[in-house]
Amino acid sequence: MQDFINALPGAASQGLIWGIMAIGVYLTYKILDIADLTVDGSFCTGAAVFVMLFSAGWNIWLAMLLAAAAGMLAGLVTGLLHTLCGIPAILAGILTQLGLWSVNLAVMAMKANVSINVIDAKTLDKLMVSLRFVQDVAKGSRPFWRHPIFVVGIFTLVLIALLYWFFGTELGCALRATGSNGSMARAQGINTNFGKVLGLMLSNGLVALSGALLAQYQSYADINMGRGAIVIGLASVIIGEVLFSRIFRNFGLKLFAVSIGAVIYYIVIQAVLSMGLNSNYLKLLSAAVVALFLSVPYWKNRYFAKPVKKGAN
Repeated sequence: MQDFINALPGAASQGLIWGIMAIGVYLTYKILDIADLTVDGSFCTGAAVFVMLFSAGWNIWLAMLLAAAAGMLAGLVTGLLHTLCGIPAILAGILTQLGLWSVNLAVMAMKANVSINVIDAKTLDKLMVSLRFVQDVAKGSRPFWRHPIFVVGIFTLVLIALLYWFFGTELGCALRATGSNGSMARAQGINTNFGKVLGLMLSNGLVALSGALLAQYQSYADINMGRGAIVIGLASVIIGEVLFSRIFRNFGLKLFAVSIGAVIYYIVIQAVLSMGLNSNYLKLLSAAVVALFLSVPYWKNRYFAKPVKKGAN
């Protein structure tokens, strides 16, 4: 039990970082109604671009911005394959993800993983987040505002505020209309193909940004770090929706619920690991958690919904 309590800050920190990726998944899955599998590749792309640029001496903010831009390019490729080539969205995502494997290796100079030299104190201090910061704050050697939970929490709130503003604009509303009812949106003169491409770019930009943050947190980028990202993203979206759908009606709060869902997911994973589960079964556990929460709305509507009374003729 003590091990679980000690691991909670790290689990919550990781959950918040993955929560940004989950918000990206929410944009395609819930708003555009597209199951985008590009995220498994673009997550690693963001991490790889960031580590290589930061290690080369680039400014951390510029490195993160370019990492997000690389993710947006991946989303652009998926969007063009879907809209210009007529390839179904799910297959377009698979094709982009497949190609990104080679791209990510090329970005990392054909190495399976590249690390950040956190042994150097100056390099470590430049990072926004790091697992070492969790330990340092606990020891009192760093101020509380350097804790990853605080930093990523503020970062997430800023992103949610920006997305809330954007989706309230004319362009944002057009994007939401594209996912809600494409035929009606086209009838209103909305370019739905442009909306899909833009949505995929925004989504994968957020995913890559999350990858850049995770690379900082764990001090390295690995070619396999994005594998299964879509499962974690969907789990976070569904957990947030199932637990908070009755409470959070506002669009911004729904995005916040997704972030909380990611934190809950990682706390559950940490709890199970603390009970002695072999870590090799984590993928199976993740699949089971997603299946369970995807089933809850169906079970609720089928077995627990109150029957509708027919009106008198």
